[in-house]
Amino acid sequence: MEGSWDVHKDPPALPGGCFFLGRRKVKTLVTGGAGYIGSHTAKLLARAGFEPITLDSLNTGHRCAAKWGPFVQGDLADFKLLREVIGAYEIQAVIHFAAHAYVGESMRNPRKYFRNNVVNTLNLLDAMVDTNVKHIIFSSTCATYGVPQEVPIPEHHSQSPVNPYGESKLFVERALNWYGQSYGLRWTALRYFNAAGADPEGEIGEEHDPEPHLIPRAILAALGQIPFVEIYGSDYPTPDGTAIRDYIHVTDLAEAHYLALANILGGGESTALNLGTGKGHSVREVIAAVERTSGCRVPVREAKRRAGDPQCLVADGTKARQLLRWEPHHSSLDEIIETAWKWHASRYDVPARARPGRVTLGAHGGTGQNASAD
Repeated sequence: MEGSWDVHKDPPALPGGCFFLGRRKVKTLVTGGAGYIGSHTAKLLARAGFEPITLDSLNTGHRCAAKWGPFVQGDLADFKLLREVIGAYEIQAVIHFAAHAYVGESMRNPRKYFRNNVVNTLNLLDAMVDTNVKHIIFSSTCATYGVPQEVPIPEHHSQSPVNPYGESKLFVERALNWYGQSYGLRWTALRYFNAAGADPEGEIGEEHDPEPHLIPRAILAALGQIPFVEIYGSDYPTPDGTAIRDYIHVTDLAEAHYLALANILGGGESTALNLGTGKGHSVREVIAAVERTSGCRVPVREAKRRAGDPQCLVADGTKARQLLRWEPHHSSLDEIIETAWKWHASRYDVPARARPGRVTLGAHGGTGQNASAD
């Protein structure tokens, strides 16, 4: 992989018509910029000559991840603070990451998701309108589609979420459309599939507490930091019975945010774009890749399917490639896991050699045959 991470030294080429770069720094408010994807994006923005200003409550973010540009600790529920920050830093554009983002939790506590993801985002949009900030990139999700009727999923696919998380993001997409029509807001909604991996320079990575995502949990199990990784459902109508997801490297996601912002600042039209590779991997394939990269066995435990989890989510990313000239160069499964493994292993004692065999528990703790989904 040596020499394959040039994006960190030389950001990708911009779409045509983006005349503003090189003439002035674009002061960009990055909400949730101390979180996983937000911090990677702030790093790339700074390298590209933007000035990221991070606003984060630190409820789930990490102060140590906000290394690029000014940092403000605060909540989007504080409308007065939003106006003050936009004015004090002369904000010209916004990239909005701050949100709750766990499907399972949203099924158990939907009001938490609608309060933060919808009400607080409306606060942000109103503050932008009041201060004449006209450009926003919105962190959306493939969960707005619900159960796909076709795979890969194109942007024109019907949107019928099957969980409150997806519903909250869809509400904001619809609000953006009307704010655009009524107030001249120019926006891009980026519908992620499954973000994964870590900064190849090792400065930042994925760190949640608790950690819900498959790849870091498989790595933590390989490192002996958790007893096993769960497979939520082994009876899906897929080749190996486990759910399939489209994994996209966080560095590629950061590039897409940079290019999407450049596009609308350069006059591009408001739109929604899928961000994915077009290739899916099952839970079992991911676990096997972690074992291959780490040289360690990953203990696994089967569990029932999670409510709100579709069997297969894979992106049709054609539109983003055409509009932004964006390519997910770093999103092979092996590269994703290699960077994630290096990030997590640097924080623990890496096992000297692979474990002698796989430990597999059944759904109720008894002996079983298999292993989990994101």
